[in-house]
Amino acid sequence: MNYILPFIIGFVAAFLGLIAPSMLNMTAAKTTLDKGKKAGIQFAAGAASIVFIQAFIAVYFANKITPEIIKTLQKAAFFVLLGLAIFFFTQARKKFKAEGKNKKGSSFITGMGMSSLNMLAIPFYLGMAKVGEGYGMLLEIPYSIIYVVGAVLGAFSLFSIYASFAEIIAKKAQFIAKNINYILAGLFIILAITSGVKSIM
Repeated sequence: MNYILPFIIGFVAAFLGLIAPSMLNMTAAKTTLDKGKKAGIQFAAGAASIVFIQAFIAVYFANKITPEIIKTLQKAAFFVLLGLAIFFFTQARKKFKAEGKNKKGSSFITGMGMSSLNMLAIPFYLGMAKVGEGYGMLLEIPYSIIYVVGAVLGAFSLFSIYASFAEIIAKKAQFIAKNINYILAGLFIILAITSGVKSIM
């Protein structure tokens, strides 16, 4: 049970933490719409691979990261997310092309890049590790590694669901498909405001 608990906590934390429309899962859906399902899954894998690093850093420094460091990460997140919101708003002004599946570029690398910009990930996984510790989860190897693996698989599962569901969005909700950049821009703005408020509280 000591080995199962950290995996479940990591998986559930990542899956439920990302289940609401956010910059990463909505971009996974957009990638499928632009390039196809295979590219969407590749994006999901790239994004999830960075979750390994983020969750590992979080659990490693669970007893060392100070509130001041978290505040600094949140301040940096405000400016990064605001810039991304402007970028997606600009992209949304361009004409939507359903045949955009031939765009070049590695979706896996794009997923890694987008996931790396998620400044809220480390504080989130750190907080969930602390929650898990309260339920008896040990924050030491090998339990911490199992927690990280659970988080990676939870994130990949969620991103893959969004990527797979994107084709249904394109067929049955054309409005969302055409305006997904506006949705991403709005989500980035919300995240930027949230990060900004947390950094001054």
